[in-house]
Amino acid sequence: MLLLSTPPLDGPSNMAWDAALLARARATGEVVLRVYTWAEPTLSFGRNQRALGVYPAERLSAAGVAVVRRPTGGRAVLHAREVTYSVTAPDGALAPPGAPVRAAFARINAMLVVALGALGVSARVAAPSARAPRPDGAPCFETPTGGELVVAVGGAERKLVGSAQWQEDGALLQHGSILVDDDQSRVAGLSARQTAPVPEPATLRALLGRAPDPAEVAAALFAAAPCLAAPSDERAAPSPLDTASRAALAADAERRRAGFADPAWTWRR
Repeated sequence: MLLLSTPPLDGPSNMAWDAALLARARATGEVVLRVYTWAEPTLSFGRNQRALGVYPAERLSAAGVAVVRRPTGGRAVLHAREVTYSVTAPDGALAPPGAPVRAAFARINAMLVVALGALGVSARVAAPSARAPRPDGAPCFETPTGGELVVAVGGAERKLVGSAQWQEDGALLQHGSILVDDDQSRVAGLSARQTAPVPEPATLRALLGRAPDPAEVAAALFAAAPCLAAPSDERAAPSPLDTASRAALAADAERRRAGFADPAWTWRR
């Protein structure tokens, strides 16, 4: 189990790092937990989400919001005052070979629940829903879906962490946003469609009465990283990614960045 923290980056660079880590998991068989933030407010689309005709580029630009398309599924997320995590792993590292996708999702959720608990937040996994939301133009934080993390606020369940996963060629990537403040209410105003306002999500500021620094959130996530270890490796202490591996990843991410910056990918549908 390896740990990696990267400085704030733009959208294409952040997605390129996660894609490089996915390739690394496939090649090395190692699990990496990465924690990062964003250099500018960025609206990210899910891999197969409809964006053309839904989020006008000129409206995003006028609002000072950059845009990127993730390699994972899910729906639109505005990355601004939040902390993002990613977990990359080879098949079988987080769940038995052949297990459903949700098994790995559950293992990562267990790590997130422990980390949030260390910060003073009591989160739980939302009950399974009958059907996953369609990858339309709706915002990710519009409603909690089964398997995502929620907290009880005023008698209602509010989403605190939105996550998405992608599996490809023997490895998986899961990343997600932990909200420090509420920027998701802006997403509906960036859309050309008439949509209902996004219900106010849970945020760390509202739950804790303060906005924790990203470094504090990262420390809690890294401390909870042993939850991701396989049963045979439970005593193996997670360690930072070494300098040489980090440099190789940076080079690979730089090569991949152009693909995520390409409008043909961003506006593919």
